[in-house]
Amino acid sequence: MSYRIGSGVDYHQLGEGRPLMLGGVHVPYHRGAIGHSDADVLLHAICDAMLGAACLGDIGIHFPNTDERYRDIDSKILLAETKELVAKAGYRLVNIDSTICLQEPKIKPYAAQMQSIIADTLGVNTGDVSIKATTTEVMGFVGRGEGLVAYATVLLQAL
Repeated sequence: MSYRIGSGVDYHQLGEGRPLMLGGVHVPYHRGAIGHSDADVLLHAICDAMLGAACLGDIGIHFPNTDERYRDIDSKILLAETKELVAKAGYRLVNIDSTICLQEPKIKPYAAQMQSIIADTLGVNTGDVSIKATTTEVMGFVGRGEGLVAYATVLLQAL
């Protein structure tokens, strides 16, 4: 069996007038992530991890922010398309481990729903999708509430 590990990271500023999308879930908050798409940092980090593990480049190559087709796109669509790209390269997802870094809001009440959405989109069990969250203890741009970050590590298996 051949396995490949990939890591992904995504950063977005927080600003007024945008919904906060995390893991495909609208998290109620007075600010949201700013970006060309829906700016879902968790799904973007997972896409990058999957693409990296399959040696397919990164999210910006496949879904560039200069392409109007991707303006305000639901990142679940990007995740599903990433799954197809990875499958065409001869791999399937085994599991995901991810961490969202944000000072607020608390995401624990939404983590199970995020797990379910990601698992359904990628065709894996919810037990194959780990979502953790942490703060930066009020340090840096995340701690000041200026932005958020997500990290993801994935394991792919050759088909």
